[in-house]
Amino acid sequence: MKLVRNEILHRESNILIEFNHADGWIYVNWRGYQSYDSVVAGCEKILDLLLDTGCTKVLNDNTNVEGIWSGASRWVGSDWMPRMQAAGLECFAWVYSQSAFSRLSAEKALNNTEDLSFIKTFEDIEAASDWLRAC
Repeated sequence: MKLVRNEILHRESNILIEFNHADGWIYVNWRGYQSYDSVVAGCEKILDLLLDTGCTKVLNDNTNVEGIWSGASRWVGSDWMPRMQAAGLECFAWVYSQSAFSRLSAEKALNNTEDLSFIKTFEDIEAASDWLRAC
């Protein structure tokens, strides 16, 4: 069996965005501390790549996020998520960070998201991947 590697679409110190050809989704690995500006820039890049690839699924991995980023939470939920859905996003698997502050920021973003029907949260990447494969 041939090993299929993810295609790197974008890389910065705080975010790595890949296309998983085998499963057909965009994988986003957020890393370290995030600010309002880094969250907005990263999210806009994800939206651009969603449109470029025609992909309908995102695995949003916050496993490696540290600290609070709640300054961007309202924007993520009320602005970016609706635009992602309008761009064709059908399934968004969100893996929580172990950081309590990062987790609170994610919860705040979800609380600001009007339509949660396409979003599911997870404690680990395996469960998130299984859900996306079935989505």
